[in-house]
Amino acid sequence: MKFFIDTANIDQIKQAQSLGILDGVTTNPSLMAKEGIKGEANIRNHYKKICEIVNGPVSAEVISTDFEGIVREGESLAEIDPNIVIKVPMIPDGVRAIKYFSEKGLKTNCTLVFSAGQALLAAKAGATYVSPFIGRLDDVSYDGMELIHQIRMIYDNYGYETLILAASVRHTLHIIKCAEAGADVMTGPLSSIMGLFNHPLTDIGLKKFLEDFQKSQQ
Repeated sequence: MKFFIDTANIDQIKQAQSLGILDGVTTNPSLMAKEGIKGEANIRNHYKKICEIVNGPVSAEVISTDFEGIVREGESLAEIDPNIVIKVPMIPDGVRAIKYFSEKGLKTNCTLVFSAGQALLAAKAGATYVSPFIGRLDDVSYDGMELIHQIRMIYDNYGYETLILAASVRHTLHIIKCAEAGADVMTGPLSSIMGLFNHPLTDIGLKKFLEDFQKSQQ
């Protein structure tokens, strides 16, 4: 399973990259706004900075909701860097645009997916990635992980090549469950990734090893 970090924060991206396990980055308008990045020129420059750090897919989201606007924005974003993946919303004109982009050889990420039916539409249109939002489903008392299982089964049944990118990952257990369910990619905050390092027995064992080493030097 590949690890993407869901942020527009350069320092966090660099920290995740330094671990040697980062495969890509996902962003959205909300994450850009959180970092105080405003204006088309500044946003494009920020994507360039991210692509210079990470040698992997970087999802850049369109804000248009009509076919012509999505195509215009998507093609412009794709010109920033070869690693840019055009992030398109799960709406009729979005699916239409995904089909257009796939025929042009441009990579896409169908976002805001909350059902197996939506994931099926994205795959049929040729999406590179589909992003089911598991955390937001949990928020409305639906098991987000069940959706990952459903999509995995459907894609395997019919040989769809669209990759399942589990999004809205909130914590470390989400990552483990995504791996168990067969998600191809997970994207989440740095805190969720760092949480994988934590186990009390590791801390206890390391402390004991270091204490024994110090004793052996006396």
